[in-house]
Amino acid sequence: MAVAVPPGRASGWAWRPVARDALLARAFHSCTELRGQFYLVGGLLAGGAREPSSDTVVFDPASGQAVRLAAQGTPPRSHHDAAPVGGRWLCVVGGWDGSRRLATVTALDTERGVWEAWTATPGDCPPAGLSSHTCTRLSDRELRVAGREGGVRTQRRYGSIYTLRLDPNARSYCYKEEGCHTASRSGHCAALLQIPGPHPGHQLLLFGGCNLAESEVAGHWSHGKIKEEPPVSPHLMEQLARLVSSGQGSQKGPQGLRHHSCSVVGPFAVLFGGETLTRARDTICNDLYIYDTRKSPPLWFHFPCADRRLKRVGHRTCLWNDQLYLVGGFGEDGRTASPQVCILDLFI
Repeated sequence: MAVAVPPGRASGWAWRPVARDALLARAFHSCTELRGQFYLVGGLLAGGAREPSSDTVVFDPASGQAVRLAAQGTPPRSHHDAAPVGGRWLCVVGGWDGSRRLATVTALDTERGVWEAWTATPGDCPPAGLSSHTCTRLSDRELRVAGREGGVRTQRRYGSIYTLRLDPNARSYCYKEEGCHTASRSGHCAALLQIPGPHPGHQLLLFGGCNLAESEVAGHWSHGKIKEEPPVSPHLMEQLARLVSSGQGSQKGPQGLRHHSCSVVGPFAVLFGGETLTRARDTICNDLYIYDTRKSPPLWFHFPCADRRLKRVGHRTCLWNDQLYLVGGFGEDGRTASPQVCILDLFI
């Protein structure tokens, strides 16, 4: 287990390995918690691969066991995103299928063990094609999709924001483009965070995916509009609060970071790893960033790590049972996928 302790500090953090299975070795996949299980869909099994995986692996964090799901119609996907719907469906949105970027919705019915291609409704205004985008759950029937559309030759100079409405009963979906735009981002992350103060509500913030260090707002909702109940993680929240109290906050976030992970833990957004656009060599990172929204303006806290074995890109983090899990991703060479599952330990 590698431990990162800032010089002169008595606090630190570590990714502690808790499981290892070759089925989990992949990057640019999705990893979604649903009913206490982690569903890993697709991804790339090795650096430089053009064809994404078409398998679904279920990891049980309670037992540490992984199994390949024998579900019919598994779609090949990488650089996609996924969201749980209705406590039953796992909706995969967009991504690369080996030949083109998609904007379709394909859902795994976890009760029946079958993949379903949902149908676009009349009036659907889909993106040109999505990859390395974000898909944030707002409710059982509404997702917010953000990111750059199309390939390198066809992309716009800005990023579009879409509301994706779902009808699980009809197995259908409909995109609606919002009137606002963001910077052109790809490989960014999104965090739905509560706004404290006299005018409470929620904001969807985008971090990274371009050369900017600043975050952008991809949605704002007044108090009571968002009904989502985030996972309760009191112990992890307390540990994060104590960790940032040992650090020096800044209003400037990481610049030029992409393909990193992000998980919301109460008032904190926890970012890890990724690759930086600010240098030509040694681009894969192993830094921990914590975005603290408890005060205005929010502050960034940076906790670096000297252990090169912790470098990750195209990985995922998942919150379950008051613990943050790290799953998959390519290591320092950008080609070898990690088969490990780790838990974030904080030493205060």
